[in-house]
Amino acid sequence: MTTYIPSLTLPNFVFDSPAVAILLPVLAGTAVGFSTKPSETQKLYLALKQPPLNPPGYVFGPVWTALYATMGYVAHRAWTAGTTSINPATVSLAKQGATLYTVQLGLNLIWMPLFFSFNRPIAATVDILALGGTVSYLAYIWSQVDETSGWLLAPYLGWLSFATYLCIGAGYLNNWDFNSASKKRN
Repeated sequence: MTTYIPSLTLPNFVFDSPAVAILLPVLAGTAVGFSTKPSETQKLYLALKQPPLNPPGYVFGPVWTALYATMGYVAHRAWTAGTTSINPATVSLAKQGATLYTVQLGLNLIWMPLFFSFNRPIAATVDILALGGTVSYLAYIWSQVDETSGWLLAPYLGWLSFATYLCIGAGYLNNWDFNSASKKRN
């Protein structure tokens, strides 16, 4: 079980403002996406052996943008509902969720560099498994604060499950070594 850890939690103003709560993950995800050089990412994606059902590369940007916006909205909604409650247990759960949210956002943002920039499919798999577990627990915690907030994380969990399948599938099909595929893209 986690608890509220202020030093590991985004500042309160991020959760208080719906605009900041929504824009932060969208902008951070966009920044990470561009920092990993989209043309290089696309080349590696095409060079890797992929599991069945892998979508075309252009699907990921719009899907992640919608998911980042939704997770930001959920963060604002659960925080506002929880921290304005007269029930101390609800306030505590909202704050605990804020710490989990911050951790999951960090795990989410490091996955792409691990997978595409550093060619570390094992590390990326460990990361996405930890991310899925953290988001599952976050959905459980925030559903106790505001049931709708818990349900609004369901599409994110669904996509993470699919992304985990793709990550593990690509790792396995490429013998957990992206170096040869990486050389093909150059």
